[in-house]
Amino acid sequence: MTKIQYLTLPLFASAALLGACTPQPSPNSYSRTETMRPQSVELGTLQNIRPVNIRPGETRLGMGTGAILGGIAGSQIGGGTAANVAGGVAGAVAGGALGSALQGSQNTPGLELTVQLDSGSTIAIVQPGGPNDFRVGDRVRVVGNGENTRVSR
Repeated sequence: MTKIQYLTLPLFASAALLGACTPQPSPNSYSRTETMRPQSVELGTLQNIRPVNIRPGETRLGMGTGAILGGIAGSQIGGGTAANVAGGVAGAVAGGALGSALQGSQNTPGLELTVQLDSGSTIAIVQPGGPNDFRVGDRVRVVGNGENTRVSR
């Protein structure tokens, strides 16, 4: 096995594992910072349900991590400076593409829920979930503080 093969596999495996450590969101789970805080509750009727795709944050973390790891692995190719530079650039491009693809694969299925509140206003909330979680006409609770709001039956 070449030196590059010894480095590449652990680097890309590490990048994939870091991406897998992201907690999966759920309307039934709360972060530690959301607990023990008052939240308003409004009641309403579900008017519309639309399936959506929730992308991970636009941090470019996956692409950046992949580019760095790919650049390190790629720079080990060849015996001379020119070969190392070329390998580093190629590795960074390939690693960036792989990291971006890994991050993009963490999309979460979700729903855009349009709720007619009893107060008369209409709101739309996007949250993780599937098409069988709600039905149009359901009476629902809207719980939150504007920043973290969720809909439940």
